[in-house]
This record gives sequence, structure tokens and C-alpha cells, in this order.
Amino acid sequence: MNNTLKYALIALALLVGGAIFYNKVYIPKSTYVKVTPTQGDMKLQTFGIGNVGAKEIYNITAFTASKIKALYTDEGEWVKKGQFLVEMDAVELPELVKEAKISVQKAQMEVTATSKDLDALYAQRDLALVTYNRYKKLKIQSFASQSEYDKAKADLDAIKAQIAATKAHIDSAMQEVKRAQTGVKALEVKLAHYKIYTPVDGYVIAKEAEIAQSVVPTQSIFKIVNPQEVWIRTYIDERISGDIKVGQKAAIMLRSHADKKFAGIVKRIVAQSDAVTQEREVDVAFEKLPIPFYINEQAEVLIYTKTLKNSVKIPIDVLVHKDGKTGVWIVKNEKAHFQKVKVLGINGQTAAVDNLAANAVILVPAKNKKPLFEGSRVH
Repeated sequence: MNNTLKYALIALALLVGGAIFYNKVYIPKSTYVKVTPTQGDMKLQTFGIGNVGAKEIYNITAFTASKIKALYTDEGEWVKKGQFLVEMDAVELPELVKEAKISVQKAQMEVTATSKDLDALYAQRDLALVTYNRYKKLKIQSFASQSEYDKAKADLDAIKAQIAATKAHIDSAMQEVKRAQTGVKALEVKLAHYKIYTPVDGYVIAKEAEIAQSVVPTQSIFKIVNPQEVWIRTYIDERISGDIKVGQKAAIMLRSHADKKFAGIVKRIVAQSDAVTQEREVDVAFEKLPIPFYINEQAEVLIYTKTLKNSVKIPIDVLVHKDGKTGVWIVKNEKAHFQKVKVLGINGQTAAVDNLAANAVILVPAKNKKPLFEGSRVH
């Protein structure tokens, strides 16, 4: 009787223990989270990191070595094309321009005065010509002596010589006017180099010199960018850059606006990759530039390379690799079955796949669960 009770209690304990093990261990270990695919379009993305830059950064420099006399803009300000930016100290050059202009005026007055002398000589020539012709007739009629005729002719020839000399003097004076005017223009061009104007509509990103500072022609005073040329210089691994094309849409995330995406577009793909990092530079422009912007600010870029139409989409964490093949574990007749799939593309945490039914029930592998194998029972 005692033995019977003893065995009965042992059997009951084993039964209770088995039930507890089945419900508390076996069932939880073989119960998996299940998901089903979704269906729809997927935009494939290529990710890159870069910095805010520009196609051209305009270095505003002096034309000649000099001291800065005045600055008419500052860092962080907008400027218009042709706006007066910098005035350099021209030292004595303005006075030289004044002197050169006085020389022009003097030469022009010389031309004017000599021209009036020429007019007077023309009048004297006309009178001498009349006198000469009169004595010439009188000489023929023997009413005038040879000496009187010769004197009239000599007077006429002398006036003609004076006219020729005065014309030469006028030509010389006019050449002097031209030379003086050329000198003025040359000095005015040189003087104009002491005033610096902006070459484009743009934004001043840096001021690198101060008033009274001496600068040389190679030294930058301001740096200006054209807002229409601002973009992200992003660097993308060569292995994932093959589908990128100019004109593709993109999303830009600035470090200062981490929670916001700015619309962008691929503007340029640099023809030469970096031989060390094996990355390719892709320049992505803003569709609408955020104001203010900061050159060299770090940014992330997502480039939408193509769209997969009506594709089957699954979470990437359900993808597994088995015997060199990529696939998912699905439920088939309440048992696990490895279904091979082809990954068409990945966007974030979602993968688009082929060779998977849209109504398939997918098992989500987990480290705290029993390892899945072909034909294993699942709950």
C-alpha cells in the first residue's frame, strides 16, 4: 500500500513537472513572433556623409599690395553683384591723376592757342598773296621794280613756311593731348584697382582681414559663395555608388537640424575616386537652401536611386543565411520551412524580396528561442 502510494506520488510529480516544463519551457522556446510581408513601392536609398560646401568659393583679394582703408560689408551678410566691398589706400595716386588731367588741359589749351595763330597766319597769307599778285602784274607792266616784286614774293613764302611750322606744332600738341589722355586713363585704371567690388550675388562666409591691415594680391580679404551653388560634398563607398545618377532626388540631414530632412538633388558626380578611401564624391544641392547655412557643417545624405514597384517587403531582421543562401523561416503546416528569397533592395530596416508569397507567415528568429531547423514544430 505504501509502495503504491509512493509510486503514485512520483508519477504525479513527474506528470506535473512535465506539464510545467512543457508549458513554461518547451512552449515558450518554440513559440516565435510571426510577421507577414507588406506589399507596395519601395524607394531604394544610398547613404553618404559629407559637409556643406559650394561649387565655387570666391576669394576676394586686392589687385595690388596696399593697406585696407575701409570695409563695407561683414561676415554673415548678403551682397549684390557689383557692390562696393573694399577700399584700399591709393596713397599719392589720386594726386597723380589730378596732375595728369592738368597736363591734358594744358596740352588742349596749347592746341587751341596754336590753332588761333594758324588762323591769323591764313589771314596774313591771303593779304600777302594779294600783294604778291599785284606786284607781279606791275612788274610785267614795268611799273614795279624787281626788288619790290622779290620782297612781295619773299613775304608770301615766309608766311607759307610759318603756316607749315604752325601746322606741325598743332600736330605735335595734339599728340601730346593723346599721350596725356592715355596717361590719365592708365592712372584711372590703376586707381580703380584700389576699389574692390563683389563678382556675384552671394553670402559672405568669412572676413579674413581688417581695416589698416596691409595685404598682398594673393591674400584673401573676404570669402563669398553664390547661394545657388551651395551643396553637400558627400563621400560614398564605391561599392554602393553604381546606381547614382545626376538628377536623382535626395534627402539632406544637417547636423544642426537632425530631426529635419531637406529636399535635394544630385548635381555632380566627381569623375575621380579617392584611391585611399575608395570613396566617390557626389555633390547634392538643396532644392531650397536653408537660411542661414554654414560652410563645412556635417551632413548626411540619402539618395533615392530607384523605385521598386509593388514589391514584397519584409523587416531585414527576419533575413537569415543558411548554407550560403539568403532566405526566411516561414510556417508551413505548423512546421518551420526555410524559404530562399532574392533581396531586391534595402531601405532602412526594410528589404524588398522576390520569391516570397505576400501571405506567407514569417518566423522571427531570436537568441532566446530554440534554433530553427527544417521541419521543427513551431507555435
